[in-house]
Amino acid sequence: MASRSVNKVILIGHLGRDAETAYTASQTAVTKFSVATNRRWKDQQTGEWKEETNWSNVVLWRGENVAPYLTKGKQVYVEGRLQTRSYDDKDGKKIWTTEVIAEDVILLGGRGEGGAPEEGFSQEQPMRSAPRSRPAAPSPPPSGEVTDDDVPF
Repeated sequence: MASRSVNKVILIGHLGRDAETAYTASQTAVTKFSVATNRRWKDQQTGEWKEETNWSNVVLWRGENVAPYLTKGKQVYVEGRLQTRSYDDKDGKKIWTTEVIAEDVILLGGRGEGGAPEEGFSQEQPMRSAPRSRPAAPSPPPSGEVTDDDVPF
């Protein structure tokens, strides 16, 4: 039986800097940005809340229209895969780096945060609209059965 493996990353976090787009020699756009994700837990010994931030470098191929919307502080959803690669620095030392290769990037947050909320960017479709859910119109309660006092919120 063949063995299986999974390489899937999902991040929801805030951009640590504005995205930067560069082009390869064949004019393929490469957009890079970093995403901060936080983890919060209560220390069992002291009872104090602790928090740590993890920074992930993200690479989005063929996303030339994305960079103006991906600005520092914006909240994003990123889905993709991990990739580790190496390169030689200016001193000839081999450097290893792990990046998230994004397949989908969706801006989160409301219109008050600016940008283009609810729009996503993906490898297959450079720009697509995320599905919008519209609340159903409230139906009138059956007569005499439900009142405002019955609603828990």
